[in-house]
Amino acid sequence: MAKGNPFDPTRHSEGNERPGVKPHPSVRRPALAASLILTRERANGTTEILFGRRSGEHVFMPRKYVFPGGRVDRTDGYAPLASEPAEPVRAVLTRCMTERRARAAAAAAIRETAEETGLLIGESAPISRASPQWKPFTQAGLAPAAAPLELVARAITPPGRPRRFDAWFFRAPEEAVTGRADDFLAAELEDLRWVSLEDTGTLDLPIITRFVLAELASHMKGPAPVRCARVTPKGPRVDEL
Repeated sequence: MAKGNPFDPTRHSEGNERPGVKPHPSVRRPALAASLILTRERANGTTEILFGRRSGEHVFMPRKYVFPGGRVDRTDGYAPLASEPAEPVRAVLTRCMTERRARAAAAAAIRETAEETGLLIGESAPISRASPQWKPFTQAGLAPAAAPLELVARAITPPGRPRRFDAWFFRAPEEAVTGRADDFLAAELEDLRWVSLEDTGTLDLPIITRFVLAELASHMKGPAPVRCARVTPKGPRVDEL
């Protein structure tokens, strides 16, 4: 475990909590959430990652640079996917949740990326009876596609926080982007930018994001296990799923 543990519930770097403030008494079950790490390879071999800065109006992690992502909606389990998550991704997800929730997590990563960046990961396919959140895809003649997504990591917010998430971090290459929303307006993420993996230290990142970046670096070197960071009654730990 790296020094400056991101899963220590006494830390305040993840959001706007302050030193000396007692943890929130909430013991709610963490909300399922999903993020997508979009990567691209430059001609010189450098890997770049797409980040956006959260608005200062947000209560949770204001003005931090993050990957596109957010809470999984109930309707995400019924998303009109053109392709389902690949078997290695599905196998890991379904060790921890139902098939429906696993599908929903992958769909949410795609949907949130479209909403926050305007980038569409899909395939040319008609969508019938799609819910409004998939409108950018229908306008582009696409259906969201989960097959390009790889699974990098999972992180669960420690108990005692006012907002808790069971967050899954997916990755997809820039080549998986097949369209762009026509009327996209960045409402949640500002200053979208591609940043090299080596230069991510210059950004104001949540500590948990640094953990995920370290996991991403391992995955990019070759096959690597998907690991979960969480806090247990015995303390912080990272386990292979």
